[in-house]
Amino acid sequence: MIKRKILLVDDEIVFTKNMAKLLEEREYRVSAVNSGDAAIKALEADDFDVVVLDLKMPGMDGITTLREIKKLGLFTETLILTGHGSIDTALEAIKIGAYDYLTKPCEIDELVEKLEDAQIQKDSGEQKDMADKIQRVVESPSAAFELFEKKKKK
Repeated sequence: MIKRKILLVDDEIVFTKNMAKLLEEREYRVSAVNSGDAAIKALEADDFDVVVLDLKMPGMDGITTLREIKKLGLFTETLILTGHGSIDTALEAIKIGAYDYLTKPCEIDELVEKLEDAQIQKDSGEQKDMADKIQRVVESPSAAFELFEKKKKK
């Protein structure tokens, strides 16, 4: 089994440590950060399959963090963690592009199931993107070279 990379983002340090340990026991590679700013830095530095993001955090809250994650244009899915009173905010996050949400506290098996579903979604998105790129090259080989040149200039 491929070890999936998970980024846990939650200001509750005890929660992230415990959840990281439980996920690592299930063969996930886990990094944990305790703020939205730290999450963006982690995502700029490394690839993650799924981000597990708390909505209620001081400083950059989960919605703002999610918007910043989407601006990065990464192939990662975001799973929202929310308290029972924040379901409306979780639904807003899904409209922005989060994969799904779970209410806290959540059972580890429920989280693992959502992580696996998010991974399937991520893989599907990557496959679609690759197929689109291949189709563009087939239709116009010179367009591929133009795209390559644009990326070199950045």
